[in-house]
Amino acid sequence: MDRGIIALGAGLAIGIAAGLGGLGIGVASSRAFDATARQPEIAGKIQSLLFIAIVFIESTTIYALVVSLLLMFVFS
Repeated sequence: MDRGIIALGAGLAIGIAAGLGGLGIGVASSRAFDATARQPEIAGKIQSLLFIAIVFIESTTIYALVVSLLLMFVFS
């Protein structure tokens, strides 16, 4: 395969994953802030659920980084 196409695929993989991961974290944070403003008595539970959601979102971004590194160094 052509190395340029592999590099383009790797760049698109991490770029799209990072962009959508940031968007997902932004939306989740926005909803958590709204929920905390409406019901401040459960702010601790909302915060812990938000941290779990952020971890899952970031893990998919890290998987995309691993895939793009595999594309760059193994399959080229």
